[in-house]
Amino acid sequence: MFNRQTLLILLAALAAGLGLWAAQIAFAPSLPRDDGPALDPATLSAVRLFPQPRPLPPFELQQSDGTPLTGSELAGRWTLVFLGFTHCPDVCPTTLTELAGAQRAWMGIPEPRRPRVLFVSVDPDRDSPERAGEYARYFHPDTLAATAQEPALQQFATALGLVYMKVPLEGGDYSMDHSTAVVVLDPRGRQAGLIRPPLVPADIAADLRLLAETIP
Repeated sequence: MFNRQTLLILLAALAAGLGLWAAQIAFAPSLPRDDGPALDPATLSAVRLFPQPRPLPPFELQQSDGTPLTGSELAGRWTLVFLGFTHCPDVCPTTLTELAGAQRAWMGIPEPRRPRVLFVSVDPDRDSPERAGEYARYFHPDTLAATAQEPALQQFATALGLVYMKVPLEGGDYSMDHSTAVVVLDPRGRQAGLIRPPLVPADIAADLRLLAETIP
């Protein structure tokens, strides 16, 4: 398990990597992609695409309905992945509310290619898959939810470049520190980019609509 110093080091490393990646984006006005037409990053307001999508290693989470969630389950549509937990006091409900605004805005996209939101709880000790699902659907009925036990959960987060850790509180309780970025997966289940706070629902919806039309 990480201690707080380790988390800060990991977050600093992630921030440095994102800075380098942002510089690459700035000097690459039109990025050729290996599976479709070039997409000019300047046309996107919220999503920051990687120069090339990053394949994810095999993973398996448990969905709120009790079925496994694997990479093949996420294929076919653009998916936004957010890590959180149901006892989260601020970041999680705020983020899921903002993502729900984007979901409502893109409801006009035909269902077979309509983007999805996946909430993954990093607190499996308190959040069963069912509880995570109830929490996620409170914000929007279409939001998927899943979690897993360790080490599968940690491996999934690490594959996405995200971090989390348990933080003890007074009285024997605890909270969870976690990354706040939203990961963007393409229709082949690969990590294609990131959305970083502050989130603007209208911008997210417009970007995902464009991505769904350009790289379906």
